[in-house]
Amino acid sequence: MKQLRHTVIRAGFDALYFTGAHHLLRPLLAGVGAIFMLHHVRPPRDDAFQPNHHLEITPEFLRATLAHVRELGADIVTLDEARRRLTERDFSRRFACFTCDDGYRDNRDHALPVMREFDAPFTVYVTSQFASGKGRLWWLALERVIARSDRVGCVIDGVATQLDASTATAKQHAFARLHDWLRGLPGDADVNRVIATLCAHHGIDEDVISRELCLSWDELKDFAGDPLVTIGAHTVSHGNLAHQDEASARRELIANRTDLEAALQRPVLHLAYPYGDKNAAGAREFALARASGFHTAVTTRPGMIFAENAAHLTALPRISLNGNYQDERFLPVLTSGAATAVWNGFRRVDAA
Repeated sequence: MKQLRHTVIRAGFDALYFTGAHHLLRPLLAGVGAIFMLHHVRPPRDDAFQPNHHLEITPEFLRATLAHVRELGADIVTLDEARRRLTERDFSRRFACFTCDDGYRDNRDHALPVMREFDAPFTVYVTSQFASGKGRLWWLALERVIARSDRVGCVIDGVATQLDASTATAKQHAFARLHDWLRGLPGDADVNRVIATLCAHHGIDEDVISRELCLSWDELKDFAGDPLVTIGAHTVSHGNLAHQDEASARRELIANRTDLEAALQRPVLHLAYPYGDKNAAGAREFALARASGFHTAVTTRPGMIFAENAAHLTALPRISLNGNYQDERFLPVLTSGAATAVWNGFRRVDAA
C-alpha cells in the first residue's frame, strides 16, 4: 500500500512538472511563504532496507533546496520574523522557514554547515527525553529489529502473527505492517511495550538509540549559541498528544519548554507537534499550544502559508523535504503550492 502511495505521489509530481502546470498555478497557490520540514540531514546510505528513508535528506539536496528558494527571491527567515510578517500582514516579499524535528546530531554536523553557506536561519525542535539519552525512538528501534531478523513474531490485535523478513522487500512489508498497527494503538505505553518486547527478543538495545543519534543537553547548549539556530519545543517524550488526556498533554508541552529554557537560558517560543498529522494534533492541541504561550506551532499537514494562517499560528502547515523524493526537478513543483493544493482539495487553510 505504501509503495502504491509513493508511486501515485511521484506520478503526480511528474504530471505537474512535465505539463508545466506548476508554473501557471504558482501565482494562485504559492501563498506568502512556506515552512519546510526536515528530520535527518546526512550523507546517503547504501542499505537496501531503509524504511525510514523518508525522514532523511542529503546535504546536497538541502543545498539545492536553499539555492532554489533564493532563486525564487524569497527571504529565508526565522519563525519569529515569519510570525511578525503574518500578524502585521507584511507580505511585500515571500518568505521561507526551515525546521528540523527531534534534535538529531546530524542537524549540527551536516545541516548547519549548509545553512551557513546561505546565511540561512533554521529551527530545531527538541524532545527532552531524546536530549537526556532516555527517549524512545521506536520507529528506528523497529527498523533495527527487522533489519537483523529473517522473521518477526508479534501479537497483532490478539492474533499471534509471524512476518517474513527474509528479503529487503519482505522487510519493507513487515515494517509497514507493524508501523501502521503501532501508530493506531490507543496509547504510547502500548507502543513502547510492544517495541520493548521485540527489542528484547531480537537483541536490540533500544536504550542506546537516542544517545547515538540525538544531541545531548551539553551539545545543545553549544549548538543553540550559533546565531542561525533557534531551538524549539517538541514535547518531553515525543508522545502522541491526541492520545493523552488534556492534563497530560499540557504537562508534555510545559515541562518540555521548562527543560529547554532552563538548559539554554533563553525563551522557547515555537513548537512542533510529534507526528503532527490529524491523528496527533487537532483543535484541542492547537488550543493547548496557544494557552501554553507558544508563538507558533507547526504540524505535518502539507500546505503553503497564506495570509489566512495568521489566525491559526498554532496550526501551521509545512512542506516536507521527503527523502523518497530527492529530485531537484520536483522543487519548483513543491514551492509552487500546486502539489499541496491538490492534496488539500484546494483549501488554503486546514486548521480544523
